Amino acid sequence: MRLDKYLKVSRLIKRRTVANEACDTGRVSVNGKTVKPSYDVKAGDVIEIHFGEKSVKAEVLSVKENVRKEEASDLFKYL
Repeated sequence: MRLDKYLKVSRLIKRRTVANEACDTGRVSVNGKTVKPSYDVKAGDVIEIHFGEKSVKAEVLSVKENVRKEEASDLFKYL
């Protein structure tokens, strides 16, 4: 699954366009490397998102195309 879509499906970022822009501006890194929105997310990847002074780090537990709101938090674990 593409990184921008995963960020939206897992609800780490609300909208796919916002996730796409965050990746394009270099605010999202996976396993310590800045990546493009088309990066293929796999279980075990560590995603870090920088929002101004704040930073969010999460490990990908599973990748699913469609999940309900209640199950979205099961896709990742905050570090």
